[in-house]
Amino acid sequence: MADTNEAAGAPTGAGPAISIIIPAFNEAESIAHLLGYLRQEAAGGPAPEIVVVDGGSTDATAALARQAGATVLPGPRKGRAAQLNHGAQHARGALLYFLHADSYPPAGFLADLRRAAAQGYAAGCYRLAFDHPHWLLRFSAWCTRLPLTAVRFGDQSLFVRRDVFERLGGYREDLLVMEDQEIVGRLRAQGPFRLLPRPVTTSARKYLANGVFRLQGIFALIVLGYKLGVPQHRLVQFYRRLIRQGKL
Repeated sequence: MADTNEAAGAPTGAGPAISIIIPAFNEAESIAHLLGYLRQEAAGGPAPEIVVVDGGSTDATAALARQAGATVLPGPRKGRAAQLNHGAQHARGALLYFLHADSYPPAGFLADLRRAAAQGYAAGCYRLAFDHPHWLLRFSAWCTRLPLTAVRFGDQSLFVRRDVFERLGGYREDLLVMEDQEIVGRLRAQGPFRLLPRPVTTSARKYLANGVFRLQGIFALIVLGYKLGVPQHRLVQFYRRLIRQGKL
């Protein structure tokens, strides 16, 4: 459990209290390892609050997350935007950090987030790296160092001050795809957005299950469809029909 100052969302001498919010769905194979890593990173400093919002998992995700010390909330419904908003509503930190269940921030990430907040940044994210050496994945990850909203995705994680998140109304829950890029666009319109100089390492499992080139092409079509105004239900149908191990 978080200490008293962290739990209340009060600032400490080390900087603002941080709540890590993780949406999860059938992540029993990996959630305990991720939470153990996050706890280890917090050793010796102010402990962050960790909130796992479960999207109706049919495996032991929720039980394992509780055993690992996280606060586990049942999501109001499946869908990352709804899960993330629900977690933010119940979290107590002044600085919210949204993290995918298969992504690992770099060592020292809590200090990075507090430093960025102290420098006046209201929001930001990391670059991306994959846990597989395929050249196309390396190239895709390299592109995330560019200062463009078009290369901002949820795998990169996202930090945002609570007051800014609440003022913007959080994630758009009508979006089941592209919700991460959409909120980054609104955050960047509010002021400077900090692209942190190190990467989050995310799993390439979905690429390996679907084929790297095939999945990259599918994602490119989804992004293009979103930019062209294709309705969400059509994009979701396309995603569900073509992507193996999809979680929409």
